[in-house]
Amino acid sequence: MTALALALGVGGLLLGLLADRLAVRWPAHEPPFEAGRPPGWRTAVAIAFGAGSLGLLGQRFGLSLDLFVVGAYVCVLTVLMATDLDQRLLPDVLTLPLVVYATVIGVVGLNPYVDAGLRGMLGPLVMAIAVPIAVYLPSIPFGPGAIALGDVKLLVSMGLLLGFPRELLGLFGAGLVVVVVLGSLLALRRIGRRTYVPFGPFLILAAVWAILLPEGSGVL
Repeated sequence: MTALALALGVGGLLLGLLADRLAVRWPAHEPPFEAGRPPGWRTAVAIAFGAGSLGLLGQRFGLSLDLFVVGAYVCVLTVLMATDLDQRLLPDVLTLPLVVYATVIGVVGLNPYVDAGLRGMLGPLVMAIAVPIAVYLPSIPFGPGAIALGDVKLLVSMGLLLGFPRELLGLFGAGLVVVVVLGSLLALRRIGRRTYVPFGPFLILAAVWAILLPEGSGVL
């Protein structure tokens, strides 16, 4: 592990802790959620996510412009991870700016995953429209909240940032994690078949995994 990766891992650890402590106070909690919970397993997950994702970004990109461009996106994802774990909420004040950010860095040529300019953004734009629709429409028969609108907005920014096939590979990886995690929790009787499970954290993991996939890895 490089010194940069180690330093970013420590920074990510602190960011995860701060994000968790922020999430217990902001946004304003609505029933059945209560503000002010003490540190617990959610804190540990936010810390692990922040440290792991930023540390791996440092290892993947080194000290480069790409690191700063993608790192800014991942820092916001860390805060979203904390809010979704605490309140099952991906706030618009964070998800919508990510859509704008992913669009701007693509158009001006700063996105390391897509070609610069409006023409290069056509593929990511298709992903930003098609994937959220493909995920949201099948959830409608299951009632409101089966797939939250915050998840849909996050998927839009993921499509704009990652394009094809990187976003789909990330979602495939996240799907495997969902199967393993939910299967384990069901087997341990920590959740039931009717327990609501937020999918935002899994989408966030999908985004980070897709971001970290190197070119020429055999799947890209």
